[in-house]
Amino acid sequence: MNYWLHILISFEIYLILALAMNLLAGFTGLLSLSQAGTYGIGAYIHALLTTALGWSFFPAALMAMAGAMLLSVPVIICAVRLRGLFFALATLALQAICFAVLYNWVSVTNGPFGIAGVPRPQVFGTVLNDLPDMALFTGIISLLVLGCFLWMRRTQLFRLLQGVRDDQLALMGLGHDPARYKAIAILIASAFTGSAGALFASYYSYIDPSSFTLEESILILSIVLIGGAGSIAGSVAGAAFYVLLPELLRFLQLPDAAAPHVRMMVYAAVLVLVVLRRPHGFLGTYRFTPAAS
Repeated sequence: MNYWLHILISFEIYLILALAMNLLAGFTGLLSLSQAGTYGIGAYIHALLTTALGWSFFPAALMAMAGAMLLSVPVIICAVRLRGLFFALATLALQAICFAVLYNWVSVTNGPFGIAGVPRPQVFGTVLNDLPDMALFTGIISLLVLGCFLWMRRTQLFRLLQGVRDDQLALMGLGHDPARYKAIAILIASAFTGSAGALFASYYSYIDPSSFTLEESILILSIVLIGGAGSIAGSVAGAAFYVLLPELLRFLQLPDAAAPHVRMMVYAAVLVLVVLRRPHGFLGTYRFTPAAS
């Protein structure tokens, strides 16, 4: 039972990450490879505030979101000045910088040794040490985030973001500045990614830079592409597919040492097949073409 609750919590965290990435890649057409860096910044801000300063979960999580938004300013600058694959390369550099800071700023982040002892959330005076309580808490937050995206999906903002994705010249002809809406999308995505980092840190009670590498950014992007870019349901499907894939591979009875590598090989093969056979993803409505963004 506890194992399945762990799977559920992982799905809930990756759902938030997928929704945030989908806002950038699927709805705005921005191929960002620095999401794991933003994820890590949120996790480290939350961990430092709760362990070093004794903050409770909610103020620390809000600061993690604010810090992630503040540190997304370089991404916004790149989005305004660069387009398509040039923007992707710039965010790749930003991801490398974020990882280097987390790994080498030992006096603050404790470097490769990470930060241990991050406390679990406390709600109404009760510390959520039990997995069912933590799964329920994380589930409520992920549902709130999902509901927020479903609400925003009906607003004019999302239509304008899709205008940035599809035809920036037409959007400018209607009197809207694409740079403004790129900045809005990046800020919203960074805030939600930072909240996922806070949940990650509080659930695992330990973080280190190895959880926030370029590979993690590519993984989050691939979840969106497999599930379907430009579709909120696709983010749900992609996150579910990723966390349930190891369970499907259990039927193969692979050795413990080989199982993680086989999982990633299968996941990569599925990604290639999706790109070749169903470029819109499982439930997507938009074929992502970064050169047009």
